[in-house]
Amino acid sequence: MTRVLIADDQAPTRDGLRMLLTGEPDIEVIGAAVDGADLVALAERRKPDVVLTDIRMPRMDGLAAIRRLMSLTPCPAVIALTTFDLDEYLFGALQAGAVGFLLKDSDPALFVEAVRAAERGQGLIDPQVTRRLVHRFAATSPRPATAELDELTAREREVLVELARGLSNAEIAGVLHIAPGTVKIHVARILAKLGLATRVQAVIYAHRHGLVTWDDV
Repeated sequence: MTRVLIADDQAPTRDGLRMLLTGEPDIEVIGAAVDGADLVALAERRKPDVVLTDIRMPRMDGLAAIRRLMSLTPCPAVIALTTFDLDEYLFGALQAGAVGFLLKDSDPALFVEAVRAAERGQGLIDPQVTRRLVHRFAATSPRPATAELDELTAREREVLVELARGLSNAEIAGVLHIAPGTVKIHVARILAKLGLATRVQAVIYAHRHGLVTWDDV
């Protein structure tokens, strides 16, 4: 059972997400917070597996809350929510450790899919803005190859490229003709070697360092 916390300062959004997720047999909503400070306090007590949090909230915004959540043990997987797909806080949320983000008007099924993906350690970005988001994020600070990149094996580079193309672990396994469990191990090693926290950050890294181009996606 995946334990989920919701945070949003708008009651209709909190209630809507609670109703949506509670209807799933493998998801349990264990609380709802009204702002970032409330979210952090609840997370410390309830220890959720996944958190869905608005970015813009009073008292403590979602960005500050995500940073606090990343210091918890165990650390929950965080999905950022926003009304605006160009919200500047979004980029900070991904850098802070969020595994993905959704627009609040996304297809309801996408919220369920995102929670399940986060529980598996996989990020999910709303398809409406994936290309524009990662392109903008990756293009903000283009960088040359790093020493960490040289530490990757040939297979790990292959996995990173397919990851940056938006493939899931199962899809990467099919392309490279290896087991999904092997892909998971490679992804974990890639993140560790590159000093990254999430798959989303790995995608941004690959684009920023020229391992893939938009013609490849």
